[in-house]
Amino acid sequence: MAITEDAPPGTDARRPGPPPDAPGRRLSSPLVLVLTLLLAVLAQSPIRGALGTPAMQSWMTVFVAVTVQALPFLVLGVLLSAAIAVFVPASFFARALPSRPALAVPVAGIAGAVLPGCECASVPVAGALVRRGVTPAAALAFLLSAPAINPVVLTATAVAFPGHPEMVLGRFAASLLVACAMGWLWQRLGRTDWLRPPAHGAHEGATTGEAFWGAVRHDVMHAGGFLVLGAMAAATLKAAVPADWLGTAAGLPLVSVLALAVLAVLLSICSEADAFVAASLTQFSPTAKLVFLVVGPMIDLKLFAMQAGTFGRSFALRFAPATFALAIAGAVLTGAVLL
Repeated sequence: MAITEDAPPGTDARRPGPPPDAPGRRLSSPLVLVLTLLLAVLAQSPIRGALGTPAMQSWMTVFVAVTVQALPFLVLGVLLSAAIAVFVPASFFARALPSRPALAVPVAGIAGAVLPGCECASVPVAGALVRRGVTPAAALAFLLSAPAINPVVLTATAVAFPGHPEMVLGRFAASLLVACAMGWLWQRLGRTDWLRPPAHGAHEGATTGEAFWGAVRHDVMHAGGFLVLGAMAAATLKAAVPADWLGTAAGLPLVSVLALAVLAVLLSICSEADAFVAASLTQFSPTAKLVFLVVGPMIDLKLFAMQAGTFGRSFALRFAPATFALAIAGAVLTGAVLL
C-alpha cells in the first residue's frame, strides 16, 4: 500500500480512518433506554419479588413521599430564581446597597429574604455583584442568605414541619446570622488575592428568552437530580439502617449534629426541597435537623465546585471550611435558644 505524500506529520497514512458516514459506536440515549426496558422485562419476576418485600415497600413509600412533597417547591424556586438571574440587572443590587461595607453586609443578607432563588442561582448572582463593583463582603452575605431564607424555602419549611413554626423562625434567624457573620469575617480577614472576580456572566451574549430557559433547564437538571439522590438517601436511612443505630447516633447530641451536618454536605439537596428530607429524619433532634437546614444551602459538594469555578479555588478552600464551622455553631446556638 502506497503512502500518500500529503499525509499530516506524525500520522500513519497506511491506517485507514473510519468512513465519514460510518455510525458511531457510542451508545445513544434511546438505545440505552431500550436496553434498560428490555432488561427490566426479562428480569420482571425477581424485580417483582424484590419490590414486594416490606423493606422495599417502606423504602418506596418514603422516597415517593419526599419527592412528591418537595417537587412543587423545587419547580417554583427554579422558575423564580431563573427570572431573577435573567430579568433583574446586577446594577439594581449595587444601587440598593449602602456604600459602607459594614452596613452593606446585613442589608445584602436581608435582601436574600425577599429574592427567591436556590443556591445554584445565588453563586452567579453574587459573582455578578462582585463584577459590578459591590463589596465582596456584601456579595458573600447575599450568596449565603438567599438560598436559605427566601420565601419559597421558608414556605417549604413550614409545610414540611406543620405545627412547628419555631423551625421556620430558627432557620431564618440562624441562616441570616451566619450569612452576616461570614460577610463581616471576610471584610475583616479576607484578602484581595484570595478572590478571583468572574470575568463574565453565565448567560451573557444570549437573548432574554434563551437565558431564562437555559437557566431553568440547568437548575432543573441539577436540583432535580440532587433531590432524587436526597430522597433515596433519606429512604435508605429509614428502611435499611437499623433503627437502634439511628437511635444511638440521634441520642448523642454532638454525634447527631455532626452527622447531619456532613450529610447535608454530601447530599447537596436544593434548598427548596431539603426541609422535607430533614423532616423525614424523625430519630434526630430538632437542633440536629436545624443544623442540616442551615449547613446545606451554604456549603455542599456542588456549591464548593460552583464557588471554586466562579471565584477561584484559593477562595473556595478558605471560604468553605469557615462557612461549615460557622453554620454549625450558628445553628446549634439558635437551636438552644428557640428549640
